Amino acid sequence: MSRKYFGTDGIRGRVGEHPVTAEFMLKLGWATGRVLGSGSGASVIIGKDTRISGYMFESALEAGLSAAGVDIRLLGPMPTPGIAYLTRTLNACAGIVISASHNGYADNGIKFFSGEGTKLPDEVEAAIEAELEKPMITVDSDKLGKAERVEDAVGRYIEFCKSTIPSVMSLRGLKIVVDCANGATYQAAPSVFRELGAEVIAVGVAPDGLNINRDCGSTDPAQLQKMVLEHGADVGIALDGDGDRVIMVDHAGELVDGDELLFIIAVARQQEGTLGGGVVGTLMSNLGLEHALQSHDIAFDRARVGDRYVLEMLQQTGRQIGGESSGHIICLDRTTTGDGIVSALQVLAAMSRYSKSLHELKAGMHKYPQRMINVPVRGQIDLGAAPTVQAAVSSAEQRLAGRGRVLLRPSGTEPVVRVMVEGEDENQVVEEADQLASVVAAAV
Repeated sequence: MSRKYFGTDGIRGRVGEHPVTAEFMLKLGWATGRVLGSGSGASVIIGKDTRISGYMFESALEAGLSAAGVDIRLLGPMPTPGIAYLTRTLNACAGIVISASHNGYADNGIKFFSGEGTKLPDEVEAAIEAELEKPMITVDSDKLGKAERVEDAVGRYIEFCKSTIPSVMSLRGLKIVVDCANGATYQAAPSVFRELGAEVIAVGVAPDGLNINRDCGSTDPAQLQKMVLEHGADVGIALDGDGDRVIMVDHAGELVDGDELLFIIAVARQQEGTLGGGVVGTLMSNLGLEHALQSHDIAFDRARVGDRYVLEMLQQTGRQIGGESSGHIICLDRTTTGDGIVSALQVLAAMSRYSKSLHELKAGMHKYPQRMINVPVRGQIDLGAAPTVQAAVSSAEQRLAGRGRVLLRPSGTEPVVRVMVEGEDENQVVEEADQLASVVAAAV
């Protein structure tokens, strides 16, 4: 479906540049209210991360929803998965997230959840876009929406997160460094792990509106690795700015990415008898994950890149566990969307249940060396119609001889083609990727 404003994960861009402006957000709030807020007593929840522009967009969306006659419940700073949870439990007709996730403070965006706490269907997004093209009309004054703040929002979400592991399970005895990226989890995450008994050293918990994701969090975990070693911690947890991604660090200071975390959760579920089928990854998931799951007789399928497509495949196949290398992991047997805190808890629960360190649990998966090169392009490019590229891919695959794979993928967010090669031999991977990228560059 061709959409003017919505991408694969809502609307996102640089603050002050259309459509990420106060004027547009006012109209977006009104259009959303018109489409989703029909019926008496309809309410929409609004939550945000910690970037400074969130105040501006929160007010604009609130005004637009009120003009459409829809009540508003304001959560304040709240992780994206927390907004999904509260949208569902507070019986709202929709939830709105003001966040640009792992981007810097100069960007912002809008994501939506349905009343069930899931991403909006394409047809609903299309209806909102159609409404945006109409002139804005305010309802009569006696029908304007009212706004209220949900004072206990963070506490409700904390209790939900704790409920996703068995009540008899304790984290007592674990020392954890938690990096909240100066983002939306700065209140909830440390409390969750402390209340479950862990000794918590919290960093990235002093947001000032400008420091979200800056030199911290899942996109820059170097500080966390250092702190785990300095404090002799058992594990480190790095969340991103809106709390839907997680990367972990073991006691040796080694990174444990989303593929490895997905492997640990899946194997633990299999041993419990609660896996519910196989696992869904993406085209970018490491080949080592696929092979490791196969060694445990766990089926593995690849969706297109993006949590939206992982969720779609999970729903189509009836599976429960899926995710991306970035650490966006979806446990549908626990919640409706990717949740960094909940995913980390599932890993900590496995450590506790089997009395193993994170380092030991990840040892069952061997990551293949991987190299990705972004080749700039102009406009649309059909790589399938480029014989030199297809010949180069075929030759590379023959040389890898089943011990690796090649992927060419036009980016959905940048004017580049991503050239990715992975395999058993790192030197060969680098050589094949460099050679293939040069062929692609010449072709485009």
